[in-house]
Formats: sequence, C-alpha cells, structure tokens
Amino acid sequence: MADDLVEGVTRAGLPGAKASARYVRVSPTKARRVVDLVRGRSVSEALDILRFAPQAASDDVYKVVASAAANAENNHSLDPATLWVGEVYVDEGPTLKRIRPRAQGRAYRIRKRTSHITVVVESREPVSAAGRGAKTTRRAR
Repeated sequence: MADDLVEGVTRAGLPGAKASARYVRVSPTKARRVVDLVRGRSVSEALDILRFAPQAASDDVYKVVASAAANAENNHSLDPATLWVGEVYVDEGPTLKRIRPRAQGRAYRIRKRTSHITVVVESREPVSAAGRGAKTTRRAR
C-alpha cells in the first residue's frame, strides 16, 4: 500500500515518512483493533492513546508510530507538531505452527500468528479548535 512513498512524499502528495515492524508476534486481528484507534489522528494524540491503551498490541504499534515520527523529523526535517497518522495498516505475516498433545494420542495444531505493522505519517497544517467545529451564523433576510 505505502510502497509508493518516494523521497518523503505520501500518496496524498503531502510530505511524510514511513516505518514498519515485521514479524511481530501478535495476531493481525488484535493489532488491527489497536491501529483503528489512531488512524487519522495527530502523532502526539496517537502516542497518548497508545500509551494508555490496555491491549498488548498497543506497545508494538506505539513503537512503530514513534519510529515513523522520528524518521520524518530526522530524515525529512519535518516539524513533529504538524505530523498526522495518515496511513496505518496491519498485514498478516507467516504463521508459526506448533502442536499441543491431547488425549488418546491426538494432537491439536496451535497457530502462532505474526503481523507486519506499517505506519505512514504525513505533515499537515494543524487544524485550530475554532475552525474545526465552529458553526457559522446566518443572517436573517
């Protein structure tokens, strides 16, 4: 998806950076629950959410978001205050297959799933609180 990130420009044409963690030992389904919490938020807000999220996958997602923000700051000289989580997705990695012995000589297969977590941050101008939800008043005719 984000393979077309070339020279610090995202698919939306905004400056940004990418980071990914591969072969993370967490189920992709559980990791997707966590990345849905931070998609479209500012990086500082996303890191605050992930820091206090009770899910175990939030630690791994936190590291990837922080790494993408550091890549944007160090490699592309972007201001950390203007960074937003633009694209974040979880792909399925290889599955480790294990065996659990059961009664009467049987064996159940245990699937230990892995994930590839990818985060693309992009630099946008911050939206002011007044501009985001402010209602305009209409004049009476």
